[in-house]
Amino acid sequence: MIDEGTLGSKPSFINMFDRIHIDEKWFYMSKPSQKYYLHPEEIEPFRTCKSKRFISKVMFLTAVARPRFHSTANREFNGKIGIWPFVFKEPAKRSSKNRVAGTLESKPILSVTKDIIRLCLIEKLLPSIKEKWPLGSSSNIFIQQDNARPHIYANDVEFQQVVETYGLDIRLCCQPPNSHDLNVLDLGFFRAIESLQHQEAPTIVDEFVLAVDKAFDMFPSEDLNNVFLTLQTCMVEILRNFGGNNYKNLHVNKQKLIRDGELPICIECDFQVLNEAKASMTQ
Repeated sequence: MIDEGTLGSKPSFINMFDRIHIDEKWFYMSKPSQKYYLHPEEIEPFRTCKSKRFISKVMFLTAVARPRFHSTANREFNGKIGIWPFVFKEPAKRSSKNRVAGTLESKPILSVTKDIIRLCLIEKLLPSIKEKWPLGSSSNIFIQQDNARPHIYANDVEFQQVVETYGLDIRLCCQPPNSHDLNVLDLGFFRAIESLQHQEAPTIVDEFVLAVDKAFDMFPSEDLNNVFLTLQTCMVEILRNFGGNNYKNLHVNKQKLIRDGELPICIECDFQVLNEAKASMTQ
């Protein structure tokens, strides 16, 4: 992940343009308590749930890459591969004021298994990569996932057979066991879109899914790029602490750097920090 550079230059992390980060997260339809700032003539959103202790939730699989601008096609790649809910359709058993009996309703899948994950990767993730991956970018694509039990193995035969039909070198890779959770989704992306999602007040699962999709689309690509830089600053601090997790995120004042046109593509790492981290691995 680190390019040690040429003579006289500092080592820096690679640009991560060939990485796709995926992860799952439970999104809750509402919060037990929520504050709104309303105009005096604005109506407060109507929020309902059967119980504060059992608020409806849906798990989503999310995939993002690092945003970039493709100069040849004169098109920006926003890095957002997709977000997909784990739901199924079921006909309503009874009529109500909202729908008649037999109307198909979305219900959350509460137990997401390895087979469900594999199906989502094959039917949702791979076609989205094929459609959205920017022209001229590397055809070697690494999909990074953690070691959650429902995740498929990196050498999953069924997944690899489908990958071969796409003409891309797509590889699944898992983070080392018991390692730091170095995934941009957990570093800030999930928290940001969850905040946007809670600005809505859905009452059914279909409305809830649309609210999460809207929050995903609204998230600025500039902020997603900043999260990738935050990931690299976290890596520097992990090296500085010899692999420990008792570190604080390093603030580099990204907004000022953006205004000045000086935002780096990759974060540099001091030779001393890198050499000391290497030495600690041999002890």
